[in-house]
Amino acid sequence: MAKSDIVVGSAWQALRRHTAARIALGRCGVSVPTGAQLAFQLAHAQARDAVHLALDGEAMARDLAAQGQDCVQLHSAAATRAEYLQRPDLGRRLDDASRARLAACVKGVDLALVAVDGLSALAVQRHVAPFLAALRERLALEAWTLSPLLIVTQGRVAVGDEVGQLLQAKAVLVLIGERPGLSSPDSLGLYLTWAPKIGLLDERRNCISNVRPEGLAYAQAAYRLHYLLSQAFSRQLSGVDLKDETVEVGASLAGTRNFLLE
Repeated sequence: MAKSDIVVGSAWQALRRHTAARIALGRCGVSVPTGAQLAFQLAHAQARDAVHLALDGEAMARDLAAQGQDCVQLHSAAATRAEYLQRPDLGRRLDDASRARLAACVKGVDLALVAVDGLSALAVQRHVAPFLAALRERLALEAWTLSPLLIVTQGRVAVGDEVGQLLQAKAVLVLIGERPGLSSPDSLGLYLTWAPKIGLLDERRNCISNVRPEGLAYAQAAYRLHYLLSQAFSRQLSGVDLKDETVEVGASLAGTRNFLLE
């Protein structure tokens, strides 16, 4: 019997071109088709692997050196990956050796750059270098002072607050691997915080999510971040009081038809 005779298609099949979500899979009897089930298991395994994959900070530093980007290797207070996953609080602070290493860095920069493995080192390994290249193209036209890229292993978003405070930075940008999804094991998140200091809550941050070729392109993410960064310095704030009002995004949304109404 041919496959087409076994699998019953879905009336929503045409909508699959609009999303990576698992819709319109069809059915085989009362179950999903074997191919769809195997694809789900593969995606689940890739997401689990992304959580446990170790960040190769030295390789990242070598790649970024070719772009002229200096890097400093740091570590959170979580000694191992297992401890990091079980103790989120330790991932939010640096260990003693890292704090001592930061003492040699230049203080008072406009923006501290912090790359953190988070829950997907794969995202950081793949996307930090090309995103920073796109961001530097925009910042090069203005007089910004930047820190070296501070690469934190076993870290969480809030570790950037301590880094920014120790460097006396006006703002901090944390580039972190986001929690893997079943269609995106390598999604990079950008978190911008004005006047970073230990103990800030998430409402003080602006987030740009899903930075990767299959999601938000590097150039678009750099455009949005540059806007937020400029507004943060102008208004001296970040978080819930600072909105992304980029003209490019608004214009594109205004001209988009709702595919559900087609």
